[in-house]
Amino acid sequence: MVSAELLNTLHTLSRADKLYIMQVLISELAQEETNLIKPDQSYPVWSPYNALDAANSMLEVVQAVKSQN
Repeated sequence: MVSAELLNTLHTLSRADKLYIMQVLISELAQEETNLIKPDQSYPVWSPYNALDAANSMLEVVQAVKSQN
């Protein structure tokens, strides 16, 4: 949890200093994100192509709504 003292210090900073702190934090977060994906590994990605069950479910809902009207 962020301490009240840290928040008070951040509030007193100048606009330029706040932007610099943001830049540092965003850079650190971006670096952490790149470590999530490992080279030479495969990762499944969902695609709507050939998702026939989903298409049938949607069609059933559309038909049910039409029949109610």
